[in-house]
Amino acid sequence: MPGPSAVPGTVHDDLATARLQHDIDAAAARGGGRVVVGPGVHRTGALRLRSGVELHLEAGSRLQFVPDPALYPPVEARWEGVAGTVHSPCLFAHGESDVAITGLGTIDGGGAFWWEHREERELARPTLIGLHECRRVVLRDVVLQNSPAWTVHPALCEDVSISGLRIQNPADSPNTDGIDPESCRNVRISDCHIDVGDDCIALKAGTERTPERVACENITITNCTMVHGHGGVVLGSEMAGGVRNVVISACVFRGTDRGIRVKTRRGRGGLIENVRVSTVVMEDVLSPFTVNSFYHCGPEGKLPLIGDRSAREVDEGTPQIRGLHLAHITATGVRASAAHLYGLPEAPLHDVSLHDVTVTFAEDPVPGTPEMADGVGPVAGEGMRLGFVHDARLSGVRVQGAHGEALLLEQCERISVEEAGR
Repeated sequence: MPGPSAVPGTVHDDLATARLQHDIDAAAARGGGRVVVGPGVHRTGALRLRSGVELHLEAGSRLQFVPDPALYPPVEARWEGVAGTVHSPCLFAHGESDVAITGLGTIDGGGAFWWEHREERELARPTLIGLHECRRVVLRDVVLQNSPAWTVHPALCEDVSISGLRIQNPADSPNTDGIDPESCRNVRISDCHIDVGDDCIALKAGTERTPERVACENITITNCTMVHGHGGVVLGSEMAGGVRNVVISACVFRGTDRGIRVKTRRGRGGLIENVRVSTVVMEDVLSPFTVNSFYHCGPEGKLPLIGDRSAREVDEGTPQIRGLHLAHITATGVRASAAHLYGLPEAPLHDVSLHDVTVTFAEDPVPGTPEMADGVGPVAGEGMRLGFVHDARLSGVRVQGAHGEALLLEQCERISVEEAGR
């Protein structure tokens, strides 16, 4: 349920902020330890996590973040790929190591106030858990709900373990991604249930406005269920540092707009490579697989070069995508298209394979737009559309119930099709 609204500047006499922060700081001063949040509701403002400290929420406990902007003082952190001043995350750590949040309790971000007033705030909304430049991070078992913005945002972190989380944000809540590792290394995400208003999991690596180009790499995602949201697992669109070495397996997507989604554009640069997806089931998705190199959202996305379908000069701002391999995947109740995979004319999508993939359309699919790019409009029951793709192998691919051809190619080369059927 949405958290209560608050009037900015309200005096809150019942806050647990000082007590909880004292306990966290005292544990850190002792060299580390566990801070236990007992059963009951604990109303609080932003808290700062420390090295060597585990914040443990017992069953029946609730950290209720009070939605008053004054309780989330400005901090320097990344937001949407750009370093700047933002409202402090509800739970924030910067430059710490051996940080943990565990337990069977609930962390509620009180998001309703922030969603309603999002256009009025000078600073970016708080994330629920923001971890910046941290090492050895563990998030386990807690319920996370009503996040003001992104729910879990590790940025420039190394060795991150996320398991057993239940993330619940309303389907219409804006920009409430589930888990967004940004320019992180060695991240394991497993056994989570994610039901949100934006991307369920999104891997990011900065934008053209990010001076440091740091890759997001060595990422595993397994045994997760994902509901609603704009995408199940998404790479991008913040992609300047590159994303590589990603394995996604044994997941279920239900009602997400897209299943596996890659989005980037000219000017952003970055190399996306070595992505393997296997043993995934999808139901009621707009399109199970999309790669969009013409992503037009945001101010820079409106520039004429973003949607230009003619070849441009290759430079450091040209995104490159190669090594995308999808296997043992079933998608049913698909609405718009079986796949929409597009590289750039000057930088084609290279080394793609689809093996043992079955896509079945809904009996009467509602039209939808498979990707956000100029010239891409609503379709229903469209087959696999590949554009500017070189070196692709399709084997055991079945598209059932398409309104027209199962495979549509635009300026593609070296496309091998074996045992494809309708």
